[in-house]
Amino acid sequence: MLPLKIILFALFLALSALAGPSVSFAADGGSDLRSLINELAKGSYDDTERQIGAIATLGDEAAMPALQALGTNDLMARKSDGIVFIVKKAGRNYELFDAITGEAAGEAARRDMERIRINNRLRRAIRSALGELTLMSKNPERRMKAAEQVFKARDPEAIETIDQALQAESDPEIATLLRQARAAAVLNSDASEADKLAAVEGIKERGDQEARALLASTADASEGELHDAAVMVQSHVEQILAAWNAAQNVWYGLSLGSVLLLAVIGFAITFGVMGVINMAHGEMVMIGAYTTLVVQEIIRTSAPWLFDFSLFIVLPLAFLIAGAVGVALERFVIRFLYGRPLETLLATWGISLILQQAVRTIFGANNRKVGTPSWMSGLNEVGGLTITYNRLWIIIFSLVVFAVLVSVLKATRFGLYMRAVTQNRRMASSMGIRTPWVDALTFGLGSGIAGIAGVAFSQIDNVSPNLGQSYIIDSFMVVAFGGVGNLWGMLVGVMTLGVVNKFLEPYAGAVLGKILVLVFIILFIQKRLRGLFALKGRAVEA
Repeated sequence: MLPLKIILFALFLALSALAGPSVSFAADGGSDLRSLINELAKGSYDDTERQIGAIATLGDEAAMPALQALGTNDLMARKSDGIVFIVKKAGRNYELFDAITGEAAGEAARRDMERIRINNRLRRAIRSALGELTLMSKNPERRMKAAEQVFKARDPEAIETIDQALQAESDPEIATLLRQARAAAVLNSDASEADKLAAVEGIKERGDQEARALLASTADASEGELHDAAVMVQSHVEQILAAWNAAQNVWYGLSLGSVLLLAVIGFAITFGVMGVINMAHGEMVMIGAYTTLVVQEIIRTSAPWLFDFSLFIVLPLAFLIAGAVGVALERFVIRFLYGRPLETLLATWGISLILQQAVRTIFGANNRKVGTPSWMSGLNEVGGLTITYNRLWIIIFSLVVFAVLVSVLKATRFGLYMRAVTQNRRMASSMGIRTPWVDALTFGLGSGIAGIAGVAFSQIDNVSPNLGQSYIIDSFMVVAFGGVGNLWGMLVGVMTLGVVNKFLEPYAGAVLGKILVLVFIILFIQKRLRGLFALKGRAVEA
């Protein structure tokens, strides 16, 4: 007669068999990753969700491709043996890849494969599991991204995993993110009110839109002390967001000002020295932008490995080409119209139309996209401030151009001659300065700077024949506000107007905001006719 223990054990096995297929989990550590992934194809949505949690508990990053494929409906089980593969469509068949190693595993007919079904609840579970899997990664960047994913998932079941990650984390920044993720999960759990109050304080230091949304939902779903605490911290976060928003507007204003600075420098030099309102100045900007387009097209077809250095090739070319056009314009047109401002304005306006039509004939009227080198692409977030690299480099570039120009005006003989002509043309001529020569070179310098401004503009906007026209009015406003012929006044004026524009736009819109700025400048010059920083020497000629 068999012992009683053996009989009971046999009975238990029989009952287990009658109960049907079961889902295995990794809680006891006896199942390996491959069997856990294969079990994803079995059972109900609830079973699949528990299996996803079991995979996450293993902490093996090798499971990430399978979970990612599950989230995109690219994880399927072979009907014949139940093995799970990552699949890719290949004509009428599926191309199979190992769910862990990613190695090719042949092909299978579509009728031989069964897709693992998921819903929104499982998608959330997948996101949470992916976050948990990477919390233990050796790569700090991956751990940081994982902490952000776990925070957004707000999965209470991830609290234990977060605690384990916190114990092992040595990076203070990532540890802070993990504490915030834990607080978010606690607020979404059945924890005690005391724990949730502590979690609310933990969310406070985050201070972003995600924190505000979480606190708002917590305040709506709670009452009493927890509700009051969530409302108070939400108000604090909104104040932080308002401060970051103001800083963002200042950044946008400075970047706009730097763009205008490049456009205005050449115009201010020409107008300040020669008293000529050059309506074709915007077309010099356009010439620089199209020079960028042409050079990049040549590099793409002939030497694509040089593309990241294309702007360094374009800058001197744009300066020389636009400068040559400017010198030709001064020598063959403007020199015959000195002292006749209305005729000069009309002549340069006509030339601007001719240049625009010439570009339309050669390149077409459609907008053209200029490529951005890799070192100018992307962005970085500093707190709540988003800094795009192309704008950052344009700010640096415009300030470098400004510094070089100031040095030229202060430390070179040509700069001395130009300042003398600006302050008193007749006196400069009587002192032996060849004012026609200074006029030609000044026009060439202003046009050349406009050309390199076009190179910068091409990195933030499309290139079109009308590119330069939008900056003419802004150039007038900056020169009138800052003071004719004064570079420092122009710098202060352009940055001030850029920041003011960005603060007005959310309330008045872009067009009305610019109108309000124009009205302000009109009122301002009623009190200071020669601008913010006027040159006293021009009063002799008045």
